[in-house]
Amino acid sequence: MQAAETADDPGARGTPGTRSPEPAGHPGDPRNPGNPADLEDTADLSPFPGLAGAPAGYAAPAGYGAPCPLPADSGDLLDRLADWGPLPTQAGVFQLVPVRPERDLSLVATWMNDPVVDAFWNLAGPASRTAAHLRAQLEGDGRSIPCLGLLDGLPMSYWEIYRADLDPLARYYPSRLHDTGLHLLIGSAEDRGRGLGSALLRGVTALVLRHRPRCERVVAEPDIRNHASVAAFRAAGFRHAGQADLPHKRAALLLRER
Repeated sequence: MQAAETADDPGARGTPGTRSPEPAGHPGDPRNPGNPADLEDTADLSPFPGLAGAPAGYAAPAGYGAPCPLPADSGDLLDRLADWGPLPTQAGVFQLVPVRPERDLSLVATWMNDPVVDAFWNLAGPASRTAAHLRAQLEGDGRSIPCLGLLDGLPMSYWEIYRADLDPLARYYPSRLHDTGLHLLIGSAEDRGRGLGSALLRGVTALVLRHRPRCERVVAEPDIRNHASVAAFRAAGFRHAGQADLPHKRAALLLRER
């Protein structure tokens, strides 16, 4: 998540499948025994400072009832995410809806320009920058799908559901076939810091494991500086499996098994 804060890589995050990582075996590679300190528990990290000051609330755009067309082979790679449907959670009815740039770009770009989010996602600036980030996924092979998270029908978070085993991230940990990764940001400061991120992470993890029967693990790799994100994943049942030096950040590797 990176900003689940804010949520998942809201820190030096790149589109899944576009990183150019170092070869496995460097000191941050979890397959390298490395420093035992790299395996320390991070559940007690203090919250990331400055989680106030996000954009004000938003109005829900029209048109969230119809599914978004996805690349033809995305049904094979992420088991038809657009058809997963709603999920009751303790916070309300939640649903992942694939992003439609013509409908959603302004909202997502606004979130990306929140300094708290930009500290980890690095996508502040004109909407064209966010558009390029979305386009790289929407015009790809379906291994990563950008989504809005709707809570009781209102868009309040941005997610990227991706095949971690097909991502360069797989070079940094002992990946398994069909591992599924999550990136998340919570759009409004009003929704942060009250346990909502961990509640939604538990729900989305349940959706992944329910609709992707071949997936045995859900994976996250937030920036280790993003203490709020790490804490939200831990509260959602993810375990800390080590750290890895990715090209743009040092990441905490977090796993949730079936």
